[in-house]
Amino acid sequence: MRALVVIDYTVDFITGKLPCGEPGMQIEKRIVELTESFVQAGDEVVMAVDLHEENDPYHPETKLFPPHNIRNTEGRTLYGKLNKAYQQYQDRIYWMDKTRYSAFCGTDLELRLRARQIEEVHLVGVCTDICVLHTAVDAYNKNFSICVHADAVASFNPAGHDWALGHFQNTLGAQLLRDGRPYKL
Repeated sequence: MRALVVIDYTVDFITGKLPCGEPGMQIEKRIVELTESFVQAGDEVVMAVDLHEENDPYHPETKLFPPHNIRNTEGRTLYGKLNKAYQQYQDRIYWMDKTRYSAFCGTDLELRLRARQIEEVHLVGVCTDICVLHTAVDAYNKNFSICVHADAVASFNPAGHDWALGHFQNTLGAQLLRDGRPYKL
């Protein structure tokens, strides 16, 4: 069994408060295609969405980044056509709030995947070198097989993006995919 984890593909991370900008916009179509494909195949699909509280002085990101993905704001809306796909399939997609970089940290993601006997985790979203990376490291440490869709991840930091792709492949043993096919750096 396999699962697709869509990480932080929200308005704030694409065009809003902490934007990837053009690189994030360029992966929209591929993320939507993968989401629809996994849903139609009956695979698990998880929207792992960053959640922050306004003016939270205790969250570690408060000192690092401008306020983003604040509860009950437009910035937490899934970006573009992904939001439409989510609305269409929301009865078959699991929405999961996360408050740290990794989608596993402080969430029920591992329990959910194990209950469904999922062994292979496919990762897409933003930022390649932050939340996607930390989720991949936790997936590795929890002994899941990892697939990262290189054509469906992006960052506001091109050097960080490239480094993370190499780290996924060479250090975590993740399979990189492009157009659904194995891809080597």
